Amino acid sequence: MSRLALFAIDLIAVNLLVFGLYFPRHRRRDLVVAYLGVNVGVLAVAGALSSSSVGAGLGLGLFGVLSIIRLRSTELDQHEVAYYFSALALGILGPLSGGPFWLGPALMALILVVMYVGDHPRLLRTYRRQVMVLDGAITDQTALVAHLERILGGARVHSATVERLDLVNETTVVEVRYSHRTTLVEVPA
Repeated sequence: MSRLALFAIDLIAVNLLVFGLYFPRHRRRDLVVAYLGVNVGVLAVAGALSSSSVGAGLGLGLFGVLSIIRLRSTELDQHEVAYYFSALALGILGPLSGGPFWLGPALMALILVVMYVGDHPRLLRTYRRQVMVLDGAITDQTALVAHLERILGGARVHSATVERLDLVNETTVVEVRYSHRTTLVEVPA
């Protein structure tokens, strides 16, 4: 497969990743330009380097360096990190694909499928994570979980990690992982 075809497939793949998966689900405009810019930048650099003798080792090094720089510049949620790495991987796969002509596009498709399934709104939809500030210093773990389940409307608390306990101001900052109890509703036939 020609390099231009691989570049075109990369651009289609990153547009599917950003405009087909990420933006409709998360609506964070500032990361749209970041994902597109990282992908096209890596695609251009890796494309230029792929014709030289340095090859894949430099591509992986570039992947690591760009990851460190980007991840240190702003705080990202875990799903945003996954999209970021996917955009990087797509950019590297385009020009540095060796082997059979179908391998690069197949790996790009695999990344898109995994991101589609892994970030699908229906996957584990009842599970949540939240940092809460409670009006009260709760030192007993059992009492804390009971209090959280009560204020979360009967949700099941899976984990409650106290991040800060202020006995003077009587507040508790807790990271809570919970799921909503679902009830099946019968639909008349």
